[in-house]
Amino acid sequence: MTDSESAAAVEAPRPSRSGRGGKRERLVNAAVQVFHEQGVEKTTLGDIARVADVPLGNVYYYFKTKDQLVEATVDAHCDQLGTLTAQLDRLPDPAARLEALVAGWVEQRETAARFGCPFGTLATELDKRDDGLGQVAAKVMRALLDWVESQFAQLGRSDAPALAIELVGAYQGMSVLTHTLRDPGLMAAQGERLQSWIDGIAGR
Repeated sequence: MTDSESAAAVEAPRPSRSGRGGKRERLVNAAVQVFHEQGVEKTTLGDIARVADVPLGNVYYYFKTKDQLVEATVDAHCDQLGTLTAQLDRLPDPAARLEALVAGWVEQRETAARFGCPFGTLATELDKRDDGLGQVAAKVMRALLDWVESQFAQLGRSDAPALAIELVGAYQGMSVLTHTLRDPGLMAAQGERLQSWIDGIAGR
């Protein structure tokens, strides 16, 4: 698979910024964007209403509190992951799916350099709270780990759970470094190393 085919295969689902769709959908899409760019604590419902182009008063019809909107945002990330993995599952073999996943991460390196991993930053922020939202966010990370583990298992690896943690952990680590150093080239270089690592595991 070529780099362009890999990137095309896994272009991550992104919230629409077109303004189309119902008000609730627009609010959730805006929250995904603004929480990523600003963080939950710094974001107000007014910020989200402005990006969604929805009157602030209408926000409370759909979400009584910001925490309810945070939960809806986690659900949106879960839906985006489901869409992505379904797209990846159309590829011919597990190694190609994993390599395409990595290519998709690398494709978002400019965004990662500016704001960090779209979901990892949210999960880290929520984990510092004592209201249980960190556990809500954990279900998305668990779903990603489970899918990656299933790919390694299909490659016949008995250590599939450990390999899944290694791959997802490597991505989160390179996202943090890419963001901290504001260097998208770092993610590109590490992505190539992960591609070679997957090739080695697949016996290519």
